[in-house]
Amino acid sequence: MPEHAGSVFDEKKTMADRLFALRKSSKKYFAKIYTPNVKTALIAIVIGVVTGVLIGIYSLLLHDLTNTFFGVNSIFELFGIPVWCIIFIPMLGGLAVGLLNKYFLKTRYGVDSVIEAAALHGGKLKAKYAIVEAFASVITIGTGGSAGKEAPGVLMGAGVGSLAAKVFNLRGKSLRTYLGCGAAAGISAAFNAPLAGIVFVVEVIYGELEAKTFIPIVISAIFSTFVFNVFFGTDTMSFPNYVMLNPFKEIWLFPILGIVAGVVSIFFIKCFYFIRERFTDLKVPVYLKPAIGGLMVGIVGLFYPQVFGLGHTFIVEVVNDPFSFTIGLLLALVVLKTLAFSFTIGSRGAGGSIVPSMFVGAMLGAAFGLVCEQFIPGLTVQPGAYALAGMGAVFAGTSNSTFTAIILLIEMTQDYSMILPFMFACVLSNAIARTANPDSIFTEMLKRKGYTIRGGREVDVMESIVVKDAMRSSVQTVSEDNTIEGLYAVIQSSTHTGFPVVNKGGELTGIITVKDMQDRIKPGNPDNKQFIKEIMTTDVLVAYPFETLDVISDRIVVNDVARLPVVMKSNPKKMVGIITRKDVMNAYNKSVLTKVHRVGEEQAKLETEEETAGEEMAEEVTEKIEEKVNEIKK
Repeated sequence: MPEHAGSVFDEKKTMADRLFALRKSSKKYFAKIYTPNVKTALIAIVIGVVTGVLIGIYSLLLHDLTNTFFGVNSIFELFGIPVWCIIFIPMLGGLAVGLLNKYFLKTRYGVDSVIEAAALHGGKLKAKYAIVEAFASVITIGTGGSAGKEAPGVLMGAGVGSLAAKVFNLRGKSLRTYLGCGAAAGISAAFNAPLAGIVFVVEVIYGELEAKTFIPIVISAIFSTFVFNVFFGTDTMSFPNYVMLNPFKEIWLFPILGIVAGVVSIFFIKCFYFIRERFTDLKVPVYLKPAIGGLMVGIVGLFYPQVFGLGHTFIVEVVNDPFSFTIGLLLALVVLKTLAFSFTIGSRGAGGSIVPSMFVGAMLGAAFGLVCEQFIPGLTVQPGAYALAGMGAVFAGTSNSTFTAIILLIEMTQDYSMILPFMFACVLSNAIARTANPDSIFTEMLKRKGYTIRGGREVDVMESIVVKDAMRSSVQTVSEDNTIEGLYAVIQSSTHTGFPVVNKGGELTGIITVKDMQDRIKPGNPDNKQFIKEIMTTDVLVAYPFETLDVISDRIVVNDVARLPVVMKSNPKKMVGIITRKDVMNAYNKSVLTKVHRVGEEQAKLETEEETAGEEMAEEVTEKIEEKVNEIKK
């Protein structure tokens, strides 16, 4: 072997070692940067960007289709078609959606489906059906159907979130997180209101604020709005600012408007479900029902064309110049728009309820403002301000999303000067509506399916589980005669931050938490010789073994505690276990998964029975045909 051969080999080996070391260190460095939080944020960005693009495409398609039938150069003007033929346009759109439902949409989705997916199915949603359902609403609304595009926006975003989870092979709680990201992105882009989109998901979809999901939701909402504004502009409603110069004289009018709006919200929900039930009972093929609903909308729209489509333009006209319209017309539109929406969606058309409820609220508020202008001299607030307040109030009353309605009004007007009267109207409308009917227009649909959702959870499940089935019998306690020094040692060796305190007889005498120690011991100078019984909480909130989890959950939330000792009702000093927030949620999730699995099995069994029955029927028919053929041959 030549002398230099060994040196060349060693040199190559050294180079390979260096490359291996560099690759190893780079991989280690990348692992430090690419943390789970960074991954979540990047996926949230992708969801926001894709949703913003889809909402933009959706808006362009809807704009073009609407102008084709209802624009300045519509087909009626271009081809000289009689105006009365407009009644058939929503019918044809309904027929198209009905056929789409029959041949392409095996599963129908709405905002209620997104709530159901978040509360009961761990965020699982069939993305393709959600996105196709959203684009089906282009046909419904573009041909005059009285529905909103914001609920389709929620569906589109939720579908993108579910698709992203599938592409990135995500499981568990991530599904629910990205479902919320997509829903927030959809609302944000559709309204050009990222704050409203975020709050809508927290208030309506989740029913609670979750710290881990909040940041990715915010990221998706921001990027969706940004992409939509940069590449597609803004087609949302914008309104003037109003000022109240004499608040002591005028602010009391807004609570009155809120009460009236609450009553109208009840009417809106009841009317929708009444008409929906009538269409459900109608003995015609399912795919023809949207066409019949569309025909009804067309008849109403022939005389009152304001009810066609989204109604954005007319809402802006009413808010900007309510004096151009009579009180009678505005009040008539409150009823007719409600009917048109109910015919559209109640007949299984595609679209949402948010914008129709805002339309109804704007008409109601404008009429209320004009009445006040006539009978109460010296008012400084223009009737347009009441139209805005009514718009938010009916939206809050129908959707049970008061905070979203308030934030949306602020983002639309870009003004905080009227926030107090707007809040009065929205809060009272929601209170009146919930008093008459605890469910919103979304959760009422779930209730009719057999689910009762409150705060993002199914109440029926919580009511069916008792404490003894969810609690932990093994409890780590501390003695009341132990010192703070000893307690520090217990905390360091434990994963808990609070402990029940017992006396020498093992009886419950109090509870001690890290917060108690922080509040009652001076920082930097702890008296380690102090006894636990001197700083513990003696007024202990407890749970009983046969109380249900819905009661316990309310007790935990209202009192802002993390754990409850479980004691016998006959002897409140005898502790038999402990139940924490985590125990409640684990028991709930386990029960829901079991229920969903059982429902799935029953559905699969039913489908199998139907297939078997169909096969048996086919065999029976075949046998009869063969018998007839044999008779003919003979």
